[in-house]
Amino acid sequence: MPKVRATAIITAALLVVVLVAGCTRLVNGRAVSIYDDPFKVAGLPTTSGPSGPRPGVEDSSLTAVNGDGGPEDTLALNAVDDIQSYWRAEFGKEFQSGDFKPVDTLLSWSAKAPRSDAREFCKETTFHLVNAAYCRLDNSIGWDRSVLLPAMSETFGKMAVVMVLAHEYGHAVQTMARLVGAKDPVIVKEQQADCFAGAFMRSVAEGKSKHFTINTSDGLNSVLAATVAIRDSDPDDPESVHGSAFERVTAVQIGFTDGAKGCKRIDIDDIKQRRGNLPKDFSNDTGRGEYEINKNTLIELSKALAALLPTQPAPTYDYSGAKIACPKGVATEPVSYCAESNTIGTDIPALAQRGTSNWDVDDPLPLKVTGDYNGYIVFISRYTLAVQKNRGQQLVGAKTGLRAACLAGVVTGKLALPDRPVAQGDIGLAAGDLDEAVSGLLTDGLAASDVEGNTVRSGFARVDAFRAGVINGEKTCTSRYS
Repeated sequence: MPKVRATAIITAALLVVVLVAGCTRLVNGRAVSIYDDPFKVAGLPTTSGPSGPRPGVEDSSLTAVNGDGGPEDTLALNAVDDIQSYWRAEFGKEFQSGDFKPVDTLLSWSAKAPRSDAREFCKETTFHLVNAAYCRLDNSIGWDRSVLLPAMSETFGKMAVVMVLAHEYGHAVQTMARLVGAKDPVIVKEQQADCFAGAFMRSVAEGKSKHFTINTSDGLNSVLAATVAIRDSDPDDPESVHGSAFERVTAVQIGFTDGAKGCKRIDIDDIKQRRGNLPKDFSNDTGRGEYEINKNTLIELSKALAALLPTQPAPTYDYSGAKIACPKGVATEPVSYCAESNTIGTDIPALAQRGTSNWDVDDPLPLKVTGDYNGYIVFISRYTLAVQKNRGQQLVGAKTGLRAACLAGVVTGKLALPDRPVAQGDIGLAAGDLDEAVSGLLTDGLAASDVEGNTVRSGFARVDAFRAGVINGEKTCTSRYS
């Protein structure tokens, strides 16, 4: 997040990220841009409607060792059945080596069970094991039905459970396809599995799943929010091997957009390119990436914005509130932009509240990952409306909001650069900032809204616009959302 420090510290969990691989898909045999219509999601229409198990569909005949026949096991078995059917059809089309072979064993356990009732999974006891995993030793998948699956369902919806199991089955697929071996870094295996899960979720969105359906607005947003929640929340932890939320959502979106062929390209070189060579931890950062939002930091940020994304005439700033005098304008708490007076009005206490971190080791599945950059990114996005005004662009509509997210990504990427303009000052990006931005874009999308606070329903599209700016710069924002 932007911060003022005596010594500039630029730490980012992910600063140079490749755009979702590819920008076209075949529709009725014709290549089309996935960005032609801001109301579409990687070429699919933005839909509302149900997300979750299809009613009236017979449950799978699959069984789980040690299962209890309850609703969580039923949900998991139906998910595995559909995932297995998907890969049975797709495996031979995508992979030249290996043969598809369904997972040998499915194991269910209760993390609440006494030690005497624990089972062995992948040479470990399931006693108090809150997890779901694939075991390469015996080609099995196991899950905790009493803590993990209910928590995922209650927080993010039942499709989050499907997503988790699609990720685990992704490990089976990469093993069968001989894409990875014992010496490959764990993070490659994990992000590739995220990508394979994204490929399966697209088939669900296309209506090809027997037991499940998902809409491409709130339904897909919730699945991606679950991916954010199970990110590596502490980059300093040596056990952080799955990747940041920015990385994991990127991997899922690659799969959703390009299918398995995009996933096959994920290797350690690809990940290093996406991560760049910048620090990715909290070294020398006693605030662990969190700094107070106040008038002084916002003034310094405004100076950095003028240096990183200059526009004339520059907007003026009113820090007394978001409801500024603007006869034709709409207040978008906690930060508003008035085109008539070219003024950005900010309710500092409300913005600071938005930027309060909710990181809690006792809450491993937050619905929204919050922190100071949740606030700063909204402030930045209102500045980008002034930029758009000066360029003669529309300030109302879907493309306006996506341009705002994209240009906010441009600023975010520049805040991470080691060679910064002197006028930028000691303001940089910290580990976790991008995750906070992604979470905010998925949950409410205010940073991807137009001057009236309206945004597209697809969190997928909002995040993709932001990432395009972070990686590819202003030209991409202009060409995509013209």
